[in-house]
Amino acid sequence: MKSSRRRRSIVVTLVVVLALIIAGGAAWALLRGGDVAAEEEHIRVAVFTDTVAAREAARTPEGSPEQAAAAYLAEQPTAFWLVPERDPIGAVGPRVTSLAQEASDQGATSTIVVYGLPGRDCGNFSAGGLSEADYATWTAEIGAAVEASGIQTIIMLEPDSIALAQECGNLAERAPQLQGAVTNLAAENADIYIDGGHSTWHSPDVMAGFIREMGVIDQVRGFATNVSNYNTDADEVAYARRLSGLLGGAHAVIDSARNGVGSTGEWCNPPDRRVGSAPGTVHDDVVDTNLWIKVPGESDGTCNGGPEAGAWWPQSAIVLTTDVIAAWQEQQQDDQ
Repeated sequence: MKSSRRRRSIVVTLVVVLALIIAGGAAWALLRGGDVAAEEEHIRVAVFTDTVAAREAARTPEGSPEQAAAAYLAEQPTAFWLVPERDPIGAVGPRVTSLAQEASDQGATSTIVVYGLPGRDCGNFSAGGLSEADYATWTAEIGAAVEASGIQTIIMLEPDSIALAQECGNLAERAPQLQGAVTNLAAENADIYIDGGHSTWHSPDVMAGFIREMGVIDQVRGFATNVSNYNTDADEVAYARRLSGLLGGAHAVIDSARNGVGSTGEWCNPPDRRVGSAPGTVHDDVVDTNLWIKVPGESDGTCNGGPEAGAWWPQSAIVLTTDVIAAWQEQQQDDQ
């Protein structure tokens, strides 16, 4: 089995190092849970073109708030969710190849989410998934395409699959399913992050126990936290560091897509949230990077007035971009 958890750090440029020194310890402020200072990009993440945000921007009336929000979000590097309902067996490999080519053209890293596990989301808003046999075939096709591309790829494997498993009553079933997926996805150019829950769900001790039960932590780079949630970067960095310490130094990535003003304690379409730190700007010796994993503008489910899970919600996109849209529009005008 090829291991994607190698002793390799993502390159941090000299400019970033100098910036942190001049800033007088911005990274230390982050680690101690203080305000998160803006940092320069240290990893370039691909901007994919075949996204719902891009399609919404193209079809929505020019000059409308809906169009502006969608256009802004379409320009942001955001992970692509591979789901069997959209990219089934036979189609998912070409999809991964296409995404890798876009990343290569941009000199960037491809970021994908693999989300097709049997019994997905415990029958909740994102219910679905494949049979065990089809899941093995599907993940093998993904892994083969990733490896063949040769493009550095970050893979978030099955968000919520471990943290939710006890509630679903299928924790024991998850181990062989995830073990098979890790085997199928492993490649020298792939960094795999399994589900790590988040800072206001299970305690680090409990979550570490769940992860160890899966039996794959030594075969992956680490875990992903805050996926589709709203906790601050500082809270998630602190949580990731504690969890890493219980898991032999496993690394982490953090979802900052919608955590710009923190969490209300609600997980399903809480009102008045904002986009978070730009992808590739939060990192330390445990956290490899922050990413936009959950797609901003897509609903969490039919709650708080939202459409079905994964559907585009224009009003949410407008609210999420409230604090950034004016500066972005001004920059667009300057560039013309």
